[in-house]
Amino acid sequence: MNIAYYTMSHLAFANWIRSYNPYHSIRTRFAQILSGLNFKPQFAPLQPLRQWLNHIEVKNPQLAQLLCHLIPAQCPFARQIQFQGKLLFEIPPMCKLNPLYEELMYLRFRAMCYLADEC
Repeated sequence: MNIAYYTMSHLAFANWIRSYNPYHSIRTRFAQILSGLNFKPQFAPLQPLRQWLNHIEVKNPQLAQLLCHLIPAQCPFARQIQFQGKLLFEIPPMCKLNPLYEELMYLRFRAMCYLADEC
């Protein structure tokens, strides 16, 4: 095999291919297919609750103080349940278990901003 001949023929071929990018056309076609379909989760039972939490408006100082008091500022810490020195099980931080954690933190943040700005 002649290395110079192989390299030169493949370099010329590589320059010809560079003008046509097959991956671009595949990506474009795939994006068109996905845009034609409505990709929505079929099963989202907590979505109405998430929307309700996101649409709560904090307009009352008492409500803002209540929200700041009820929603903790940080995740409750993890706990280890032991019996006679042996680890039985471990409870992870509650933020990892709560599917509404982000919405609750955002609600608490809005309440704190209301208290800081208005009161």
